[in-house]
Amino acid sequence: MTTRAGFIALIGEPNAGKSTLLNRMVGAKVSIVTHKVQTTRTRIRGVAMEGGSQLVFVDTPGLFRPRRRLDRAMVAAAWGGAADADVVVLLIEAHRGLTDGVQAILEALGEKAKGRRVALAINKIDRVEAKQLLALTEKMNAAYPFEKTFMISAEKGYGVDDLREWLAAAVPEGPWLYPEDQIADLPLRMIAAEMTREKLTLRLHQELPYQLTVETENWEEREDGSVRIDQVVYVARDGHKGILLGKGGETIKAVSKASREELEAFLERRVHLFLQVKVRPNWLEEAERYSEMGLDFRDGN
Repeated sequence: MTTRAGFIALIGEPNAGKSTLLNRMVGAKVSIVTHKVQTTRTRIRGVAMEGGSQLVFVDTPGLFRPRRRLDRAMVAAAWGGAADADVVVLLIEAHRGLTDGVQAILEALGEKAKGRRVALAINKIDRVEAKQLLALTEKMNAAYPFEKTFMISAEKGYGVDDLREWLAAAVPEGPWLYPEDQIADLPLRMIAAEMTREKLTLRLHQELPYQLTVETENWEEREDGSVRIDQVVYVARDGHKGILLGKGGETIKAVSKASREELEAFLERRVHLFLQVKVRPNWLEEAERYSEMGLDFRDGN
């Protein structure tokens, strides 16, 4: 059997559905999915098998106009993911169309994805009429010479199989890069931290959007097959700590319970999760925090 393997970068604006598509392709939840923008900070790789092809997905942070150091590091990681990939898939939202943000990505694609095979995936197609979709497809292909265009709904699964089959044929011939049963190359510690951060993001809504980070400090395998996980939630201000803890600690307890349940389902074993909240005023300027998130501190300059 001829084997193929390659890296596929999913790029697009924040909230375009990249994480949902990755999880749909891989068949497991490896990238955090929330209704908030900019929740993906690291280049998470999910691995999917399609026939004799191994597809290694790079889920990049959303491309947007950066303001802070963290923003700049995230955007650099996104374009770095595209430059390192064999195939690039630009994901856009059908109902939003050719936005200024998408226009900026198209202008940069020529240089950033030089020598790469580039496909377009128009997501959330169930939100618009067929006529509108056709007009958008023409407009996008006039703006950039995409090799192929796919109409999909990452959430509902429409068109995803066609995209996966095309990708399987598009990646280069060669040996597989990962063991067949491995779904992500992110260390389990980071996946656990991402799951807790997702629960915090969902729970806190607009109160504390991007002023926190989660780190897994300790991972202890127990003799009974369970695992003890100790995590620290870093916030920038004392006031943030109060919001995060909630009245009588109810917010952090609810987050801990939700995260523990999801971790148990993911790891398929019992989890003892312990969360601590610490105030670290300058965590957004600490190189170590960036390394924990898989980002390069220097890219934020």
